[in-house]
Amino acid sequence: KDDVLRRANGFYTYFAADIAYHRNKFAVRGFDRVINIWGADHHGHVARLKGSLDALGLGGTEKLDIVLMQLVKLLRDGDVVRMSKRTGKAISLSDLLDEIPVDAARWFFNAKPDTQMEFDLGLAVREDSENPIYYVEYAHARICSLLRAMKEEGVTVPAQRDVDMSLLTGETEKALMKQMAQFCEEIKLSARSYDPSHINRCLQELAGCFHRFYTACRIKGEAPEVQAARLKLADDARIVLRNGLLLIGVEAPEKM
Repeated sequence: KDDVLRRANGFYTYFAADIAYHRNKFAVRGFDRVINIWGADHHGHVARLKGSLDALGLGGTEKLDIVLMQLVKLLRDGDVVRMSKRTGKAISLSDLLDEIPVDAARWFFNAKPDTQMEFDLGLAVREDSENPIYYVEYAHARICSLLRAMKEEGVTVPAQRDVDMSLLTGETEKALMKQMAQFCEEIKLSARSYDPSHINRCLQELAGCFHRFYTACRIKGEAPEVQAARLKLADDARIVLRNGLLLIGVEAPEKM
């Protein structure tokens, strides 16, 4: 297909401007890699832009990555929400943030980057286990509450070298450790595929593992060695939850 770069009236097309813009990045500013985030309706433009950069000897196929994002449908109680009174067609992020917390917006937008999202406003503000961001943040806050209570009784988190983790043989204890061990690999997968939803899923599963561990395994009042190992395990889970939430721009509250 022949694509027009310069019209008969002398003005350049958007395609020509895109080529010039990317040539400037690669040839003038020396970018090693460029990542574009486009709406899915521009998918037909991907191959021709990469091809044009290849023709200029700039390695568009290897150096230009384009991530296609889907449109978002806002729902409340199953009905489509039209919040913008200005255009009737688009809803600004500021409009959305009048309805839901920033953390919820960041969580849900990270959760499904490459599929059409039905953003449930009602779910985003619920304070129960059905809301994934609440569920994960609550796990972190729950651990912080535990640590405060133990500290008030003079018990602090021990150093790793002072703990015998081999005492943790229960199914929920092992499941929690296994889930934490996957965290670094999930970060690598997110970076490799430009898909932060790996982190969301990992955190949600980790929160579930912690809640099950906390229900099944008593910490306070156990034998000192077991108490120390379980307290250390809980604190490790807190650290992983906090790091994961910060990676996607979400706060890790210490109280809820």
